[in-house]
Amino acid sequence: MEKTNKNKSPKHLKPQSMNKKVKLTAADHAFNVCVNVFMVIMLIVIAIPLWSTITLSFRPSDYIGTNLEGMFYPFWKWSPDAYKALLGNDGFLDAFLNSFKILIGGVACALVLTVPMAYVLSVHTLPGRKFINIIIMIPYVFNVGMIPAYLLVKDIGLINHLPAVFLPGAISTYNCIIMKQFFEGIPGELKESASIDGCNEVQVLFRIIMPLSKAIIMTVGLFYAVSFWNDFFHAMLYLSDNYPLPILLRNILMASGMNEYVEVNAFGNAPVEAIKAASVFMSAIPMVIAYPFIQKYFTKGTLAGSVKG
Repeated sequence: MEKTNKNKSPKHLKPQSMNKKVKLTAADHAFNVCVNVFMVIMLIVIAIPLWSTITLSFRPSDYIGTNLEGMFYPFWKWSPDAYKALLGNDGFLDAFLNSFKILIGGVACALVLTVPMAYVLSVHTLPGRKFINIIIMIPYVFNVGMIPAYLLVKDIGLINHLPAVFLPGAISTYNCIIMKQFFEGIPGELKESASIDGCNEVQVLFRIIMPLSKAIIMTVGLFYAVSFWNDFFHAMLYLSDNYPLPILLRNILMASGMNEYVEVNAFGNAPVEAIKAASVFMSAIPMVIAYPFIQKYFTKGTLAGSVKG
């Protein structure tokens, strides 16, 4: 009488690989140690200047000591005089508002130009697509300088107007290429299905492409926001008054006991060094506040734009 082998049920079958733990080699442990040490060093390199700036901004006018001693100055002896002087000064508030206007207007204008341009370049059936890509890459590789841009801004009457700060750099070739690569990675079947349903290219862009591209749009928007918020050169070149925050900070940082930049003298009796540190710290607050809200999009967008397919 033959014995029949009964197959065991799958739940009783446990793969041997699941019971085995991956053992790290000596090289793996060494690599992990090196990574941890590197991260600690980078944390120290970033934390020390940041903490020094924060403590310096709260330093009272009667403080006597070195900067190193000031980093360990008791927090209950800190003084908010520098922040009160900055927030109570009309010049600082006007500069902050001008920077905010440049930020909002610049990001909106840049995205309105970059998204359609990147989408058009991602369409493989576009006539002359390769030639257009070459034309776009030429100014990216061979910079023609600031003179043509300045003459153009002057001819259209934008000198001493805030749009002159962000319009010359309203579209970045690098950001456009990154966004184009992302659009090319979206399955073509989605576009074909929308076209069969009667959508034209504009409707495909707004109804299909953009809802799927939140990550790259937010990432590129963050790149533009940081660029416009910290833009110093264009503001100095095109504006003679209504300065944004970077110009005011330059004047404050260059201030001394007797100087041609009198902005510091308008901030009351707060220590000059504390005003410098407080102004630098406050200028970074908007980007620090905005980044956590778009961090998940930033992580996805920076990786997705570099992978095709």
